[in-house]
Amino acid sequence: MKHGNLVMRWIAPLFAAVLLSGCGYNTIQQQDEAVNAAWSEVLNQYQRRADLVPNLVNTVKGYAAQEEKVLTEVTEARARVGGIQATPELVNDPAAFEKFTQAQGQLTSALSRLLVVTENYPDLKSNQNFRDLQAQLEGTENRITVARKRYIDSVQAYNTTVRSFPSNLTAKFTGASVKPNFKVENEAQISAPPKVDFGS
Repeated sequence: MKHGNLVMRWIAPLFAAVLLSGCGYNTIQQQDEAVNAAWSEVLNQYQRRADLVPNLVNTVKGYAAQEEKVLTEVTEARARVGGIQATPELVNDPAAFEKFTQAQGQLTSALSRLLVVTENYPDLKSNQNFRDLQAQLEGTENRITVARKRYIDSVQAYNTTVRSFPSNLTAKFTGASVKPNFKVENEAQISAPPKVDFGS
C-alpha cells in the first residue's frame, strides 16, 4: 500500500505536467515572454526618441527662441512621457497602457508641430546639427513603428492562444489573461513620423 502511495505521488505531478503542456501551458509561457521582449523594444525606441528631444529643442531655440509656445509644448509632452513608469508590467494593465500610449501620441504630435515651425527658419534648416538630429528622429520614428508592429503581432498570437480552446482553460487555471494592444483609432496618429519638407 505504501508503495502504491509513493507511485501515486510521482505519477500525479507527472500527469499534471503532461496535461498542462498538452493544453497550451508552454505555448502561453513562450508567447508571454515574446510579448515582454517586444514591449521592451518598444520602450527602448521610445526612450531613444525622448533622449533626442532636449537636443532638438535646444538647437531650435538657438535659432527660433520666439517659438516659445511650441518649444514648451514639446518639453511638457516629453515630461509627461517621462512621468509614466515605463515598465514591462504596463502590458498587463490596460489603463496604464492606454495612458502611456496617449502620452507618446502627444509627444509625436508636439514634435510634428515643432518640425513644421522650423520651416520658417532657413538658417536653422541648413544647420548641420539640426539636420543630424532630424535624421536621427526620423530613424527613431521608423524604429518605433517596426518595434510596435512586432509587439502587436506578439500580443495577437498570445491573446489568440489565451482565448482559444483548450488553452483558454489552462489560461484561466494559471491566471493568464489577454494583454492590451494599440487601438486602431490611435494607430494612424502615433505611427506617422513627423512630416517635414525641406524644399524651398
